[in-house]
Amino acid sequence: MKPSTVEALRADGLDPVLVERIVRTALEEDLGPEGLDVTSVATIPDDQFDTADVVARAGGVVAGLAVATAVFDLATSSTVQVSPQVSDGTRVARGDVLATVSGPTRSLLTAERTALNLLSRMSGVATHTRAWADALDGSKAMVLDTRKTTPGLRVLEKYAVRAGGGTNKRMGLYDVAMIKDNHKLAAGGITAAYRRVREMFPRVPVQVEVTTVDEAVEAVDAGADFLLCDNMTPMLLREVVAAVGDRAELEATGGLTLDVAPEYAATGVDYLSVGALTHSSPILDIALDLRLRS
Repeated sequence: MKPSTVEALRADGLDPVLVERIVRTALEEDLGPEGLDVTSVATIPDDQFDTADVVARAGGVVAGLAVATAVFDLATSSTVQVSPQVSDGTRVARGDVLATVSGPTRSLLTAERTALNLLSRMSGVATHTRAWADALDGSKAMVLDTRKTTPGLRVLEKYAVRAGGGTNKRMGLYDVAMIKDNHKLAAGGITAAYRRVREMFPRVPVQVEVTTVDEAVEAVDAGADFLLCDNMTPMLLREVVAAVGDRAELEATGGLTLDVAPEYAATGVDYLSVGALTHSSPILDIALDLRLRS
């Protein structure tokens, strides 16, 4: 990748090495073991140069322009110039130009679909997340993502959540210990499970899933400072907020929808956890349009 692309990815909080790995896998899927776009090679002279516009076909929030640039950098050996016209996190309307791309026409069309697949997916996640952030506006609650991500694309989808105004939870099973119902059953209860995690991993953050007020109190008494309040009604959540006070951060999770988001935010919880941000967001329709030749 070009140094400017690496710098842009790092500015977005993305690891260029991980992004390159994702992009190369996606390109191999499209171009096969020989790295060949048979249609473009057959129909376009290798000395033809053109400019194309990356255009929004629907309104939404953009995320992934640096990732799309990485695709153009890595798709061929030629130099393609990508000039973003907006920034990630920007709301756009149908017809808005998100970037211009100039270079050998074969290269533009070879990279087109892979770049658009990633950009459209990430922008779809950002657009969905922004709807949740807007629904929670005016409350202290923030929208959280989950591990319900597309295999191989977690780092990109979680970045897109941030671009849309959301907050990342844990990246995986390694950076936060989350004691859920099955862990409680296997370990013999909340307190026992918490102590075992804390003894073995004293510096890893520990979160505990609770379903009742009594479980919430037991968890904070054991030492937990972050609780997942699973499938609770707003009334029950208010009871948990009152019982726990400021001893722990509270997350409402389980079957939440935009329609009920303000009601849940009004209970006093700190977060609403929404797996649908990454597992059910539709793409934002984005296209690459070659400019007409004079």
